[in-house]
Amino acid sequence: MRDLFAHTSACWGKYSEYEWKTTPGGNCYLLPAEKAKTSVYDPMKDSHTLVIDALEVGMMLFRREPESKIKEAIRSFAGKYGLLGIMTALPTTADFIEYEKVYLPKNPFLRNETMETTDYIGLYFPFIQPDFFKIGVESVWRTEDKHEIAFAMTFRQEPQAMAMSFMRNYGERYDWLCKLFKDWTTLAITTQLYVDDKERKDSDAVALYRKSIAAFDGNAPTYHIELRDKPTLVWDFHSLLLDIRFLLCLLLTDNQAPLRLCKHCLKPFIASEQEREYCSDACRNNNSE
Repeated sequence: MRDLFAHTSACWGKYSEYEWKTTPGGNCYLLPAEKAKTSVYDPMKDSHTLVIDALEVGMMLFRREPESKIKEAIRSFAGKYGLLGIMTALPTTADFIEYEKVYLPKNPFLRNETMETTDYIGLYFPFIQPDFFKIGVESVWRTEDKHEIAFAMTFRQEPQAMAMSFMRNYGERYDWLCKLFKDWTTLAITTQLYVDDKERKDSDAVALYRKSIAAFDGNAPTYHIELRDKPTLVWDFHSLLLDIRFLLCLLLTDNQAPLRLCKHCLKPFIASEQEREYCSDACRNNNSE
């Protein structure tokens, strides 16, 4: 997997702290805290931990833990990795601002196939709208916040909407975040059940899992060629959401070190050739008692 993605454009921005706020209409959003500091990192450098942390949030949703605990887990996840970048992940292209309208493929959040760009952007700025203007394909946005300006400069070669998703007033809905974390965990659980039942030769169950897995699809990362010391394939990830989903699929299908769920505690872990069932010796021993 590392060789396949040796060259990526996957840097992501985050704030040091996030907080929940509720709109007058009752929608709960996660946004950067007022005085939070900013930083940029490469999600690919610790991809295993990123995916496992995402699945552990999803497992909390499956266990139906109290909403307060789930909100704290999602807030902590964001403090470690940033928001998911849903705004750039849903449209057919992260460059949607350059088009007359936003075009949306089938997704679990929005039924409209097209939306006015300003209306779509407004979904992610629930309290203070950005200083953004658009006429046809031409657009401009302004900010005086030094941190937002730093993000804009850092990601100046990326789609404009990507830099906007690092603005301090950008937020993502709680119910949307829960849906994504739970879907990723459902994918991991379904894949493991498929492997287990395939080994038991349960053909009916295997057929069911194959059918249900078809529901998990999404936008693929884009790529381009750069002429470095030789022609080089460079992958583009314009949202953390797409990064996690793609890495999850790679880990679930990895032959040498696949991602599995512990048969005792259901904790996600990276399996080895020697151990494919339990995340630790303690879980193996506890399960055999």
